[in-house]
Amino acid sequence: MTDTTTSTEEDQTDAGARRKAGEFVRGVSGFRHAIGDADFPAEAGRYHLFVALNCPWCHRVTLARSVLGLQDSITMDVAFPNRTGEDDPAGPNLWEFSPDRVASLTGQTLPECTVDTGTGRAVRLAKEVYQAEGSDEQSVPILYDKVAGRIVNNESAEIIRMLDAQAEALGSSMGAGRPRLYPEDADLRAEIAALNERIYVTINNGAYKSGFSSDQTVYQNAFEAYFESLAWLDSLLSNGRPYLTGDTFTEADLRLFPTLYRHDPVYYVRMKLNGAKILDYPHLWRWLCRVHALPGVAESGSLVHCRQGYFGRSWNGVVALGPLKPMSYPEAYAHPELAKR
Repeated sequence: MTDTTTSTEEDQTDAGARRKAGEFVRGVSGFRHAIGDADFPAEAGRYHLFVALNCPWCHRVTLARSVLGLQDSITMDVAFPNRTGEDDPAGPNLWEFSPDRVASLTGQTLPECTVDTGTGRAVRLAKEVYQAEGSDEQSVPILYDKVAGRIVNNESAEIIRMLDAQAEALGSSMGAGRPRLYPEDADLRAEIAALNERIYVTINNGAYKSGFSSDQTVYQNAFEAYFESLAWLDSLLSNGRPYLTGDTFTEADLRLFPTLYRHDPVYYVRMKLNGAKILDYPHLWRWLCRVHALPGVAESGSLVHCRQGYFGRSWNGVVALGPLKPMSYPEAYAHPELAKR
């Protein structure tokens, strides 16, 4: 199942040296099995997801689960958006399933957060799911087999594709009417692959290189590539096509959405991507609103979790409240007419 193209994972050449020089370099996911393999049959009710709603890689997976009608057949647990602190007995920076934690943004617990209901062991940390298999990884999302008690996969690009391929056998509630994220047509697959490549390198991962690299040149290159791609995508959509490849919502749209959903309310400030807002790209803004309006999409993410998770990890932990003009988010996503023309 492993796909080593840069549309799935970052080139790891000289990763250690690059990190020391200040570049953010995303690591590689270690579990790469697939639903449909001999050990992991496609069965309704067998699989479980561990996610964090502030994480854009998890957002890909929650989107796929919703738009493919798998909410009732694939169970899911949600981590608190801020990871553990220095005072945690297990250590800092760990994803925690702790619904009793209070968000500083709201002063309340977050109703989406859960305890672990997938492993049967009531683990507190995502790290413990990995430790049961002798791994020191600690990332989310995790696709978990509740029957075998094993991790299937923790690479979001592969999880969304296998959910699409196996949706019917996994118990999709949508039947034949469900979308196909990765249709059989060879030309369309080639178009999706080209879009995935540019979107991942310059936008999905590019946002992190901009926000978390400590080298000015790396930041500038990522910043420029990000906004060049936004302008290119806006032009692509200027011919009136509703989605990136035409009339059909595909995997390319799904993979772009989590980053753009976060841009105006979070990334503009937190990732230093203040060159423009999505509102400044009229065709791209209307695309964003169109996707947000699709059944199941709005429920698949949370800007409360995003704000809490990103700003809560900043140097002072204070969560930004805006933007409030022209209106608050995500309410703005119901208003395609807000786009500057």
